Amino acid sequence: MEGKYNPRSPAVKRLMKEAAELSTPTSDYQAAPLEENLFEWHFTVRGPGDTDFQGGVYHGRILVPADYPMKPPDIIVLTPNGRFEVGKKICLSISGHHPETWQPSWSIRTALLAIIGFMPSPAQGTIGSLDYTPEERRTLARRSQSWSCPTCGPTGGLLAPPGEEQNPEQDKEVKDIVEGLQMKGDEKEAKLAAATNPTDEEIPSAPAAVSNPPDCPAPTASVPAAPTEAPPAAASLPDNAAAVAAPAPPAAALSAAPVPRPRRGRATPARRNQESVGVQVYDFCIMLVVAAIAALLYRRFNIMQTGDNDAGLGD
Repeated sequence: MEGKYNPRSPAVKRLMKEAAELSTPTSDYQAAPLEENLFEWHFTVRGPGDTDFQGGVYHGRILVPADYPMKPPDIIVLTPNGRFEVGKKICLSISGHHPETWQPSWSIRTALLAIIGFMPSPAQGTIGSLDYTPEERRTLARRSQSWSCPTCGPTGGLLAPPGEEQNPEQDKEVKDIVEGLQMKGDEKEAKLAAATNPTDEEIPSAPAAVSNPPDCPAPTASVPAAPTEAPPAAASLPDNAAAVAAPAPPAAALSAAPVPRPRRGRATPARRNQESVGVQVYDFCIMLVVAAIAALLYRRFNIMQTGDNDAGLGD
């Protein structure tokens, strides 16, 4: 396999290193690449204890992208389990469905521990998730021990025998991974909520008489009830007197109607342009008057000089 791939590729170097680290199966997980494809792995995990998956052995595939570890792998579970759909890419914060939460420092081992940690968690309607009853999951856990993979064969013997003593360090690591991924998911949901729900300052308030909020009933005090019968005194009054004597609408109706607010006068761009044009015309007129006065003075000076020259010739 080493001569088949470019050893200088970061993905190949990383996968070779991880394959060497995972070459020895543990009692909780096992993973190895296929002989003919370094970018497709098969894994096996043991169901977490004290859950509906206790005693189960679950097998699946990991599809590694070419730019791994910069992008996350896709995870497919093959063994019926009641938590993840079989043969479908599952949606986890560490899978290819969420590249925004993936970290290049994570590895295939991290993905295996995340699968173990997320198995007892609620499905919450995510892609590739199932929500079977506890009894159904326990039944599937018993059946999984005899399940066989078409490529790897029986999966019940791929893991090391379970030890009597628990591994507290690994349990803590699984818990930290799950909590970290859940925090990243909560941060993403908070950002999406902030992006889809603008603040109150960005939403203009509408007058009460135009529209009402969906959760609030329409006000009834703004419309006075129409009388069913005319008052007896109105029959003896003329039409104009009845119109004058009609009662004024209640104050609530007047207060509910929108009152237009006076707008403050602001200098518009057109008005400012007109003012600047007027100033320019005024300056131009002054320049014309000054030029005319200068021309008159120049003409006067020429006339006086011409008269002096004529007087000198006459002498």
